Amino acid sequence: MEPIVVIGAGLAGCEAAWQIAKRGGRVILYEMKPLVYSPAHRSPLFAEVVCSNSFKSESLENAQGVLKEEMALLDSIIINTARESRVPAGGSLAVDRNVFSGKITRILEDSENVEVIREEVTRLPGDRITVLATGPLTSEALSREVERITGNALFFYDAISPIVTRESVDFDKAFMASRYGKGGDDYVNCPMNENEYYRFVEALNQGERVVLRDFERRYLFEGCLPVEELAERGKDTLAFGPMKPVGLVDPRTGAQPFSVVQLRREDEFGSLFNLVGFQTRLKQAEQARIFRTIPGLEKAEFVRWGSVHRNTFVDSPRLLKESLQLRNYPDLLLAGQITGVEGYMESAAMGIIAGVNAYRQASGMSPMVPPATTAMGALIHYITHSEHAPFQPMNVNFGLFPPLPGKRRQRRQHLATRALEDIKRWKETMECEA
Repeated sequence: MEPIVVIGAGLAGCEAAWQIAKRGGRVILYEMKPLVYSPAHRSPLFAEVVCSNSFKSESLENAQGVLKEEMALLDSIIINTARESRVPAGGSLAVDRNVFSGKITRILEDSENVEVIREEVTRLPGDRITVLATGPLTSEALSREVERITGNALFFYDAISPIVTRESVDFDKAFMASRYGKGGDDYVNCPMNENEYYRFVEALNQGERVVLRDFERRYLFEGCLPVEELAERGKDTLAFGPMKPVGLVDPRTGAQPFSVVQLRREDEFGSLFNLVGFQTRLKQAEQARIFRTIPGLEKAEFVRWGSVHRNTFVDSPRLLKESLQLRNYPDLLLAGQITGVEGYMESAAMGIIAGVNAYRQASGMSPMVPPATTAMGALIHYITHSEHAPFQPMNVNFGLFPPLPGKRRQRRQHLATRALEDIKRWKETMECEA
């Protein structure tokens, strides 16, 4: 078997390399540090934890916890090492950054199946199976290479609106409708009167924001300005922009509201809705405080927070197979945030699937994808089937899972149980075929 190339030794790349090597495959792992650093990286170690040292909840009542348990069942180097390097963090899995990255670096550098090459890759090898796992800050040279093979279907910038669960919306205040009745009752509409609207604008103007880093500033553009920046342009700007009420009638009053916040369906099950035009740089606590003043969203459950930041990811629904192979270049698999997932564990999970399928392809076996009832499978289904235009990244949440009946807590328990049973069966099938 020819060696498999893995480009990038972040969380996803390390996971892919580990999954290949532990199965007996040979890996050439490229990492540009310490010769070249991205604007956000500082350490020469693999799997550098750049932002928070928390990997979020381990509770099985949370989709994050289910994802971690699935990864652990698949012998994830990231989860195993994180649990060995953990620091106290209540119900969350948090790590000592240096201990965590140091252990992973030693494991892979000491593996007889892994050859580490410390240099920047600017061209994709065209003669062997390759896993690209270069993260949200892929270098400009390699980004141009990805643009070339994807037909310019590459994004460099996230301007993301928050997403809430439908069941957390108060429909005593909100109503379903489309403007002028076109297309059916497709949108959730949260109406505001004049006083509510101007109080909301004032809150946006006063809200505390995430400060953009210098390398992110040049990626802001007029078409996706944060909602709070639109509010700064004048107190009526939002009422004539994303909060315009034209074409909508509140069935409770029989009249057009002064303004309205629209929520658009995000998933095929109709369980998730995004706040239309509400991309934001507000800090998460501020988003919770301010957006829950919107009538109907007082008890909203946010499964994704809004953000504006530099990111590199492909138009996955158009380009990627569920195996994480590029449709037109099956020898190239993508892993990590470049696939359109958000978060440490989501990125590492894509590394598992890319690594498994790269090894299977090199061994002459068919690719395997976890069922959509699992956390990993639900993520893959989202990134390869999302109908949102333009495509936007997503973190794992129960809203992505095929739904089950029941009350919220009971339903989540059943979703978790089903996911873990299904990932075990998937693992057994995969091992039988190996």
